[in-house]
Amino acid sequence: MATLLRVLIDQKGWKDHPTFAHQYGLAAQSLAQETRECSLATLTLSESTFERWYLGKVKPQNDARRVLAHLFGRPITELLAEAPTSDGRAASLDGEPGASASITELRTDPGAELHWMGRQVAMAARRAIRFAMGAERNEVGQETLSYLQDEVRRIAEIYIRVPLGTILQDLSDIQDETFRLLESGHTKPSQTRDLYLLAAIQSGMLAKASHDLGDPQSAMMQARTAAECADQAEHQAMSAWVRGLQSLISYWADRPEDALHYARKGASTGEGLRGSVTVWLAGLEARAAALVGDAETVRVANRHAEELRERTSPDDLDVLGGNFFFPQIRQAYYSVEACVLLGSSISPTDSPSLVRRAEEAAQGFNNTSDPHWAFGDQAGVQTDLALARLCAGDLSGAAEAIRPVLDLPPNQRNAGIVGSAQRVRSSLAQGAMREAPTARDLREEIAVFSSRPTLALPS
Repeated sequence: MATLLRVLIDQKGWKDHPTFAHQYGLAAQSLAQETRECSLATLTLSESTFERWYLGKVKPQNDARRVLAHLFGRPITELLAEAPTSDGRAASLDGEPGASASITELRTDPGAELHWMGRQVAMAARRAIRFAMGAERNEVGQETLSYLQDEVRRIAEIYIRVPLGTILQDLSDIQDETFRLLESGHTKPSQTRDLYLLAAIQSGMLAKASHDLGDPQSAMMQARTAAECADQAEHQAMSAWVRGLQSLISYWADRPEDALHYARKGASTGEGLRGSVTVWLAGLEARAAALVGDAETVRVANRHAEELRERTSPDDLDVLGGNFFFPQIRQAYYSVEACVLLGSSISPTDSPSLVRRAEEAAQGFNNTSDPHWAFGDQAGVQTDLALARLCAGDLSGAAEAIRPVLDLPPNQRNAGIVGSAQRVRSSLAQGAMREAPTARDLREEIAVFSSRPTLALPS
């Protein structure tokens, strides 16, 4: 039996778990706002549950029923009933022309059939590896370790390029498995060190996830866990990286003194390293110093980052990529941001030079196929370009620079991006340009952009 729920999912093109989960999350947040039941916004939807709903093997329960009814605008009993048909054809289910579709056609469409076969084998693979991991409970085998390492590499590499909702569940699951293995007491000494390093990396990425969701408290808890695991693994570079992460969290949580402290602590921890984490820590120090108005430290830290870049060589963190590698294009972004944040310290004669540097930094993120491209960094450098142009008195140029940021889809609007946009809004409210129609309209648009739920994730 094909339920109305299944047919509507097919018609709307939501057959992928991440796609449907995103829509489900938006509906949960909308319903939470309407009913003032905050708990609704925290609902989660696993891939296996979605599969069972879609195939009609289980029925949604409790709050999930309310969210689905809200999402489709139909009673849950209607959604879970067999889809209405007439002469073998489904009725127009969502009131849109051309929305009708034959359930038989949906089942026999070659593309849909191939798509679902692919999903079934992927789910079977996950079930198989869970079985293998369970079979090794009394002794951690190499296959389990290899699986966890492969998953960490996969997620680390794509984290900066995809919406968080597409990887968050997988990341949480592998952290759970790693913790379970460490707590089992059945690991060999060499495995224990490897598992602690994996746990440090996973916790670090989950700290970044919490930060992206605008939850610095949870982010710092995960970061402290990552720091402990890195120490247990005796991995110097990872320990230094975690201090950088704590600096990043503090920076966006408007705690510049803490951000400066952690950046310097990370540099001390990473003394003698040659990986790009050393350059990142210098860049973090420059940005934190800018927030407290210390122009001299900004200059020295940026210069130090350039010197460190000249003698870097890739280490095992750099090989992971993503947030664990600090490429030249991100270094240029950080350097420009630190200078932009000095604000009033920038003289009118320096403004044209800063604008040119910001434009060059923005150009570094034009190629989305670059393996080091990140949508968050691109948004950050675009807002810095807008600020630099405002400093130079170029209001229309600033509006042009921030436009790609304001056009980002909800699932890419993380806390850092929203915070960067708010900086532009604050700048637009100052100086002679504040009463200009363009400035007023842009402030209003940024306010709307920032008022929407940060990172509308699948629930």
